[in-house]
Amino acid sequence: MSTSSSVRRASLLITPAALAEDLSKTPESIKILDATWFMPNLVPPRNPYKEFLAGPRLKGVTGFWDVDDVADKTHPLGLKHMLPSPDNFAQACSKLGIQRDSKVVVYDTHGVFSAPRTVFSFKAFEHPEVYVLDGGLPRWKAEGFPVEEGQFSSSETNYPTPSFDKDFIRSYKDVSSNASKSSEDPSLELVLDARPGGRFSGSDPEPRPGLSSGHMPHSVSLPFSVLLSEPSSTQPSYKTLLPRDKLKDAILKALGGDQAKLQALLAGKLRVVNSCGSGMTAAIIWLALQELGVKSAVYDESWTGYAMRKESKILKA
Repeated sequence: MSTSSSVRRASLLITPAALAEDLSKTPESIKILDATWFMPNLVPPRNPYKEFLAGPRLKGVTGFWDVDDVADKTHPLGLKHMLPSPDNFAQACSKLGIQRDSKVVVYDTHGVFSAPRTVFSFKAFEHPEVYVLDGGLPRWKAEGFPVEEGQFSSSETNYPTPSFDKDFIRSYKDVSSNASKSSEDPSLELVLDARPGGRFSGSDPEPRPGLSSGHMPHSVSLPFSVLLSEPSSTQPSYKTLLPRDKLKDAILKALGGDQAKLQALLAGKLRVVNSCGSGMTAAIIWLALQELGVKSAVYDESWTGYAMRKESKILKA
């Protein structure tokens, strides 16, 4: 099973200026999605859909992509935002007026946080053209592009049931098997963990009550925050994905300065699977690797699923 490739892929990022230019030329072919998601332990809690309806939002937005709604509702661990079935994905696209040949642009209200997860999903279902708005709604506003508030409506289409590229996802069985391999095994996959370092090391607790912290064997800590720029000096402030040379530097640091391992990763000789707490910010690492021309997978359940299954004989299937 191939999980990495050294073939250069086109960028999955689009700037506000580039999106605005495209909208001025072919607005009917572009579908813009707000895929904002908030951590469930926020105090006070925030509802991204209600905030979307109230605005402000990108002018001309197609709709809101609810990652917890467009998801597998029958997951045995009850985990949120796991990839949906192809049929459910198609239904969600149809309700938002998306067609197979639509150019889809996804943003969030953080800058770069939850939008990569939705772009990952579209690519897993082999949608031809999809992008992350780099800097999200805050950058769009800071650069003076129009927003809207008030009433909202969208039309429906008939999106065909797509194929699913199974190489995008790893299961518990996959990562458990990987954990038992020796470091010299040529089939070994390196796990890049997007959680903060304290949760990776086990010194800080997980936000999910009762869940142990720590990390899987053969994994390294690569907090998603190190892949993002410093906050901009504009108002509102925003973060973007780092340029490619800086992404390489961040990954090299995570690898302990091992240039040979970095080169093996970039050349597709070291296979990679990304993880985080629940499959959300792992997609930021996935996006960064895509920008470097490296194909990788996501362990959808991530540390939550791994720790829950590891601690329960019933849920190891």
